[in-house]
Amino acid sequence: MWQRAGGKKPGGGLTAQGAKSYRDAHPGSKLQTAVTTDPSKLKPGSKDAKRRASFCARMTGMKKKRTSEKNRNDPNAPVNKTLRDWNC
Repeated sequence: MWQRAGGKKPGGGLTAQGAKSYRDAHPGSKLQTAVTTDPSKLKPGSKDAKRRASFCARMTGMKKKRTSEKNRNDPNAPVNKTLRDWNC
């Protein structure tokens, strides 16, 4: 299952194995792994670049509105690990 350590990245998020495991357990799911490519190497307007920009905008807003002051500045908080992984 995707909850096991093998499907999770130490820095937060799912590995390709974890995403595949989730899709196998939930048919019809379109879960994908993070776009971890450096933004300067992504072609502007590409599917991955748009997906990354959309995720970063959404997650940064969630960080501002739904994260406690303590976790907002904690580098090991899940929200901050995720934003780092996506290069936000």
